[in-house]
Amino acid sequence: MTTLVIFLQLLFIIPLALGLNHPNCDLTNTQDQGSTLRIFHIDSPCSPFKSSSPLSWEARVLKTLAQDQARLQYLTSLVAGRSVVPVASGRQMLQSTTYIVKAKIGTPAQSLLLAMDTSSDVAWLPCSGCVGCPSTTAFSPAKSTTFKNVSCSAPQCKQVPNPTCGSRACSFNLTYGSSSIAANLSQDTIRLAADPINAFTFGCVNKVAGGGTVPPPQGLLGLGRGPLSLMSQAQSLYKSTFSYCLPSFRSLAFSGSLRLGPTAQPVRVKYTQLLRNPRRSSLYYVNLVAIRVAKKVVDIPPAAIAFNPTTGAGTIFDSGTVYTRLSKPVYEAVRNEFRKRVKPRTAVVTSLGGFDTCYSGKITVPTITFMFKGVNMTMPADNLMLHSSAGSLSCLAIASSPENVNSVVNVIASMQQQNHRVLIDVPNGRLGLARERCS
Repeated sequence: MTTLVIFLQLLFIIPLALGLNHPNCDLTNTQDQGSTLRIFHIDSPCSPFKSSSPLSWEARVLKTLAQDQARLQYLTSLVAGRSVVPVASGRQMLQSTTYIVKAKIGTPAQSLLLAMDTSSDVAWLPCSGCVGCPSTTAFSPAKSTTFKNVSCSAPQCKQVPNPTCGSRACSFNLTYGSSSIAANLSQDTIRLAADPINAFTFGCVNKVAGGGTVPPPQGLLGLGRGPLSLMSQAQSLYKSTFSYCLPSFRSLAFSGSLRLGPTAQPVRVKYTQLLRNPRRSSLYYVNLVAIRVAKKVVDIPPAAIAFNPTTGAGTIFDSGTVYTRLSKPVYEAVRNEFRKRVKPRTAVVTSLGGFDTCYSGKITVPTITFMFKGVNMTMPADNLMLHSSAGSLSCLAIASSPENVNSVVNVIASMQQQNHRVLIDVPNGRLGLARERCS
């Protein structure tokens, strides 16, 4: 890996027509077709959110780790009754999302880039005229003939925390830190690839107040399991089925794909049972039974990876976390076995922030395999190691969950999912995995 791709600073939604000069980056003439959308990494040459930040490699790693930690706190906050808000919670707003897709909103269509998030139930957009939003470019409801606000009597309004009825529309306020946002619950046509979805419900942000953190860069497309998610709202079209393949950070164009619906999904896929956890009903849980380093199955306390619907503990797949996080006893067991099998054995272990297994110089990296009931997910060095672009330092890109996150949620994150096709099939209760070059 020649460069480290990271979460970058928060920007807002902007039109696709901004200058993207890479030859494969004409998003205005994108290859989206049928029910398949191209996926781009937020820092790829094809992304208008790509930053020219002069941060050092070390500073970027530390920034990403901090954002991931906030993400984990958000995931563990998704207890029953909180997972259906139409705008992300305050904790979720503290981090950006790694992968983006193109959507068209309204009539005539306005092209926007949305963050793809498998652990959120919502779509939300900054709307034009927003007071305090960090950008002047946003979705313009006034230009859409199919836009309307959701009334207070609509069933969707009951899925909003603390709704109010300003101007007869369902609206709400959320506070995070020293800032707050105000939004209306709205509906309009959304088009994903060739598919129009009429009367799609989303949060339309119209005010940001206070001196705290501003909302994240782009709108958000929630692919979770809650009632306001894309999969629930478009259930008749997509049958609660989708797959995605996240492009490698090393790929020149960084283009993967999101396939919506059961049609054209891959045939050669191995499945594991998809679990539903009532404590965190939005998330995609699986049954992790063991972890192998090279050919050695690691000795892990069974309770540390057990699925527990009472506490919300278990293992999830999440596209919005960058680096896989494991509960402390699991991580320490995997890390210790990994260190034993790195060659040469004389390699000196150092640390960088939350990464405590870093090396200077050339090493041989063992594979790590997550073993689920029915399928294994084996990760080579490209999925495991971060490499400094300015020196010889490399770090194992898996870390222990923060001490203050005590709910024992193991997160299989986006870097480790690279170049795997992940298929979510809710009607049949299964998650499929297949190795695939996604770029």
